[in-house]
Amino acid sequence: MKVYFDNAATTPLDPDVFEEMKPLMLDMYGNPSSTHAHGREVRTKIEYARRKVAELLNTVPAEIFFTSGGTEADNTAIRCTVEAYDIKHIITTSIEHHAVGHTVERLVAQGKVKASYVELDGQGHVNMDHLEQLLKSNPNSLVSIMHANNEIGTINDIEQIGDLAKEYGATFHSDTVQTMGHYVHDLKQLNCQFIVGAAHKFHGPKGVGFLRVCKSRTIGRFIEGGGQERNHRGGTENVYGIVGLAKALEIAYAEMESHQKHVQSLKTRMIEKLRENIPGVEFNGDISPEGSLYTVLNVSFPPHENNGMLLFSLDINGISASGGSACSSGANKGSHVLNGIKADPNRQGIRFSFSKYNTIEEVDYTVNKLVEILVPEAVS
Repeated sequence: MKVYFDNAATTPLDPDVFEEMKPLMLDMYGNPSSTHAHGREVRTKIEYARRKVAELLNTVPAEIFFTSGGTEADNTAIRCTVEAYDIKHIITTSIEHHAVGHTVERLVAQGKVKASYVELDGQGHVNMDHLEQLLKSNPNSLVSIMHANNEIGTINDIEQIGDLAKEYGATFHSDTVQTMGHYVHDLKQLNCQFIVGAAHKFHGPKGVGFLRVCKSRTIGRFIEGGGQERNHRGGTENVYGIVGLAKALEIAYAEMESHQKHVQSLKTRMIEKLRENIPGVEFNGDISPEGSLYTVLNVSFPPHENNGMLLFSLDINGISASGGSACSSGANKGSHVLNGIKADPNRQGIRFSFSKYNTIEEVDYTVNKLVEILVPEAVS
């Protein structure tokens, strides 16, 4: 059996999304910046996609800018806000995705800003009292705190964070890559000036995302060049990617309730089966349905002779999972997220992440293989 449990890294493309993209790949090849009929036809598709994304997020099309993905969108939100509003202080956490963490570190190294890191509890939740203290002490800050962590799945209350940021006159950016397409985002009710999305996290194509810039904020050009994306991001648009993104988000919203119910059932079953069959198993981050991503489960396995080889052992049994963020592949350092929540370094953490295409049978197969690897006496 082949099992793909690395959906937090990327998801399979929905066949209906591919069908939506195909005409833009084969037949509708005009440059959307051209004024002739071929170009106008393609421009119409981009603007329809923009309207669809805005409609689903309950905002206006003028606030949606298409990008190459979540990383570019996060970089743009942080760098352009610092420049446009003379921001000298950023409030963030130690467990942000590297698209945020490394951007902040670079700005600090360049002497452009100072950074403060909000205290976290053992599950990765933000200490709201500490956040308020930092906001009080540092006016005109940029707050950059993710909605849900990509490695451990812990969810932050971005409504409460947004309200606090507004109270103290701060700008709020949230990396919403892991929750986009999996939870409803009502941007008219949310005090968050910048959110981001990446299509490949909700069964869309790779290489395309978006940045929402609230109409209350004006930032400069993302990429120098032509006048694309309302003169903010030069470069010919990834038309079929943009169309695929909008279709994938539309499907995600239409299926959200059933999708969440199905995927949560997979996560719940894996938690139960692991607890039943592997002594000493624990979990990193919040695993409650209300406090964590239903798509992500980070398992903390007890020390074992197979520590360090568990991912390899799963792989040779046809199971794809992750030891942390896929963006850290090849790095020698341990997970900055697990370090940030002070996880036990002697225990190996494995992230299993689920999608609508996974099954109960795959969960059971994976747990059985883990038992064979970690508790061989139980199957001898």
